[in-house]
Amino acid sequence: MAQRNPVPPSTPRPEDLLNRELSWLDFNARVLEEAEDPSVPLLERVKFLSIVSSNWDEFFMVRVAGIWRQIDAGITQPGPDGLTPRQLLERVASKIHAYSARQHELFHAILEPQLEAEGIVILDPERLDPAQAAFVLDHFERAVLPLITPLAVDTGHPFPRLGNRALVLVAELEAEAGPLEGSLPASELSFIHIPTTLATRFLRVPSAPGIHAFVMLEDVVRHHLARLFLGYAVRSCHLIRVTRDSDQPVEEDPSEDLLKTVEESLRDRRRGAVVRLQYEQGLSAKVLDLLIEEMELSPEDLYPSSGLTAFSDLMQFCAQVDLPQLKDQPLPPLPVPQLDQAGTIFDAISRNDILLHHPYQSFDDSVARFVREAADDPKVLAIKMTLYRVTQTSPVAAALERAAERGKQVAAIVELRARFDEAANIAWARRLEKVGVHVVYGLPNHKIHCKACLVVRQERDGIRRYCHLGTGNYNERTSRIYSDLGLLTARPELGEDLANLFNMLTGYTRPPRFHRLLVAPQNLMQGLLDRIEREIAHARAGRPARMILKMNALVDPQIIQSLYEASREGVKVDLIVRGTCCLRPGLRGLSANIRALSILDRYLEHARVYHFANDGQPETLLSSADLMPRNLQHRVELAFPLVDPLLAAEVVEMLELQLHDTLKGRVLGPEGDVLRRGLDDQDPPLRSQLRLYEHALLASGAAAVTRKLPPLHEG
Repeated sequence: MAQRNPVPPSTPRPEDLLNRELSWLDFNARVLEEAEDPSVPLLERVKFLSIVSSNWDEFFMVRVAGIWRQIDAGITQPGPDGLTPRQLLERVASKIHAYSARQHELFHAILEPQLEAEGIVILDPERLDPAQAAFVLDHFERAVLPLITPLAVDTGHPFPRLGNRALVLVAELEAEAGPLEGSLPASELSFIHIPTTLATRFLRVPSAPGIHAFVMLEDVVRHHLARLFLGYAVRSCHLIRVTRDSDQPVEEDPSEDLLKTVEESLRDRRRGAVVRLQYEQGLSAKVLDLLIEEMELSPEDLYPSSGLTAFSDLMQFCAQVDLPQLKDQPLPPLPVPQLDQAGTIFDAISRNDILLHHPYQSFDDSVARFVREAADDPKVLAIKMTLYRVTQTSPVAAALERAAERGKQVAAIVELRARFDEAANIAWARRLEKVGVHVVYGLPNHKIHCKACLVVRQERDGIRRYCHLGTGNYNERTSRIYSDLGLLTARPELGEDLANLFNMLTGYTRPPRFHRLLVAPQNLMQGLLDRIEREIAHARAGRPARMILKMNALVDPQIIQSLYEASREGVKVDLIVRGTCCLRPGLRGLSANIRALSILDRYLEHARVYHFANDGQPETLLSSADLMPRNLQHRVELAFPLVDPLLAAEVVEMLELQLHDTLKGRVLGPEGDVLRRGLDDQDPPLRSQLRLYEHALLASGAAAVTRKLPPLHEG
């Protein structure tokens, strides 16, 4: 794919950049703060604790694994921030050990007692009453024992393969005196994988009314080991959990089928090197030494725990407790007024551009409806769509399938390399191919990360194109928990641009110049740099100059250097960065005019918005791309303008609201630290996500919904 190669701006000095991995860990510490916040409902605090651990799991599987690959390759050259891979690994390990200690202290000393006060208890099997013990024994023998395969380790049994993120008990055994004495090894080590695939880790047991009692599956197995190891006494038994390198690079050979290559890569994940060992304190030094030797572990890979191991499973626990008073108030997705009042969705889009804001507005009633109606409408001739992350039961993919069955021309660009969602994407790719959908598996050297759908419709006055462009995935599950923006439009210039983009993706055609779209890796990077430079020119000429940039991550050195230059020239730069931010805001002489805010609340902030004041002729772009080298240079991404000034103003109003969030907005300091919440100490209490829902509620005119909702509170 052709890409412009303009002269790049100079890159920042190492001391002017924060490390990407350390910045991400600081972000996850902000997630941990939500679990520590007593104003957050109790079970939501437990969920945030689970999210922290899930985030760490992925961090180890991808980022820490990548650091280890650099170390193993002998790389000693510092990165852009001045840290060598070895120095970075040591700092990462130090931070996570400190955060992990906070996590354990929070759960066992604060949250667990509060849960017990609400009648939610996690019991040790020794504390069960006779009825509960009988229930647990029956469950063990009926549903757990048939799935257990003890794996011995001795001269005749090699060290077993421990599954990635699997819960494993390590039992040290000793033969008992008796009829079998002499026929059994005197001592033995055995590994038992806890079978959590068919059962929840937290087993609900019968209890008195108002009590929610659970036992953990590993404790159930541990308590009944005597039934498993007849003839042995269990000297000790401890839980361990390994995390493996799961970011296996896909070696792309043009002569190989990409679908087959990705499927083989998924199988290889199970064979990744171990990058973390979590284990219960009390594990014997002999067993720990064996684990270190067999899995080739370093001190940085070892994570002892006192109490619960693998907090990520707490999400299962919360799902089993039906106590609404301990959870966030439900905010049901609202209808989109323009669509709710229209005959067909195409009638509505033909009148005006329509801005969508999920999860406040219903994904099913807007985006999914757009694809469903296109599949069923006899006037629709063709549908073209990108699919990056889809669920196994995706209504959007099912609509594409139905459209092909009805004889429409359907093209689906299915990105097989969407990390950790490859299996669902592969299944849909095969299913869509069977019904005649033209399935493209992405480009050889670029992930297709843009979110776009094009519908071609025969109308009375000729062919017309209808488009959906978005910042988030076509995924009905994440649409309920991710905050994203989308645009439905029938503007001819956007339709032509999108048609050219799909022709480029499916047929490698070279499109003419795009009218409205910025496309990575072709011109998105330069388009953003040009707009930053335009604001700088306004500032140099003495005109007001301002940018508001909202994204998930800010990493790209060229963009950061341009923002530093803008700050020095007097451009006011407001950043809303949910996660990684390698820019150091608020430093005199470097970034004094740059303010950075991170919002963490019940919804994951996922929208990317790039707004430029442009001396009274503002330009607001929505995008699928974060400001990272991988997005701007190694992926197919889109940025698209909000041409309708009313919609652009609505988005800018949203940004201004978020910039003054005093309850869930955290101002970032130059070291990645949190300075304070909110950008103005005089601001009244404001929680932007609740305020945005209230705005959507008023706009929807959903009186019936309003009557069902209790008053919304800011804090």
